[in-house]
Amino acid sequence: MAEKLRWGILATGWIAELFVKDLQLTGHSVTAVGSRTSARAQAFASAFNIPTAHGSYEALAADPNVDIVYIATPHPQHHANAMMALQAGKHILVEKPFTINAVEAAEVVALARSKGLLVLEAMWTRFLPHICRMREIIAAGTIGEVRSITADHRQHLSDDPKHRLNDLALGGGALLDLAIYPISLTWDILGKPDHLHATATFRATGADAQVATVFHYASGAIATTLSSSDSAGPNRAAIVGTKGRIEIDRVWYEPSSFRVYDNDNALIETCAPARIGRGMQFQADEVERLIAAGQTESAILPPDETVQIMQTLDALRAQIGLRYPSES
Repeated sequence: MAEKLRWGILATGWIAELFVKDLQLTGHSVTAVGSRTSARAQAFASAFNIPTAHGSYEALAADPNVDIVYIATPHPQHHANAMMALQAGKHILVEKPFTINAVEAAEVVALARSKGLLVLEAMWTRFLPHICRMREIIAAGTIGEVRSITADHRQHLSDDPKHRLNDLALGGGALLDLAIYPISLTWDILGKPDHLHATATFRATGADAQVATVFHYASGAIATTLSSSDSAGPNRAAIVGTKGRIEIDRVWYEPSSFRVYDNDNALIETCAPARIGRGMQFQADEVERLIAAGQTESAILPPDETVQIMQTLDALRAQIGLRYPSES
């Protein structure tokens, strides 16, 4: 392997652009990009000064100058793209949601393990400095036993029925695109819920426009999330414990600030945001650290947890009656 890990970018959409900007801003090496057409790949490569442009995903996966493939295609394509990249011997970072369902997720993880390759879900929020500090505060017992979590992810996005977010064939809907963030946060803090409940409203296309969830835990804790693609919200989060609370400011899932209070409402600690780009580079730092250490799984977001989160999403979809065409 090269001294500096060489990234290959699979797909050329908006999220790929954001990730590449953060990679290059912070000194990571992007050596190749692949798209479904040579023209798209070349345009992306020219825009970001990437040395090699491939006119197919297969060519990118086969590139000997690529160590890890970042998969940024629409959700229903993640499984096939991930399996292809792993078969080609590449480590993979797969955009969230990791796949369409838990069965696909488990297959990807199993193949990565059989080949001794790194697999990580690109839930970049998990790796942000303020979220890492939040975990330390909770682990230290500063706010006591966690009793509740509240978090929202609400944006006013396109109403166009042809937009990816509103197209069931592309895995569209608020649950997999937006709710995955607060749901992953609850998993990060409290783990697997003992019971879960969900309700949703839908667009004419059948995609969910708004979804609310309630998770119950054996400890007595309750976590609530609200996510929507048809209305903008405050996008804040709070973790309340028996000794105090953490309040994360807007936008909680991006580099943000938070405050810690005790039960008397006295301020214990403040945390300022780490403003370097959008913050997507921190997950790349973790990937490169793991590979340099000869490791293939992150303790911050283990592959087994990614599969279990997909199981949770499957259960929530069953409750609201949401099924994708690729699953029929």
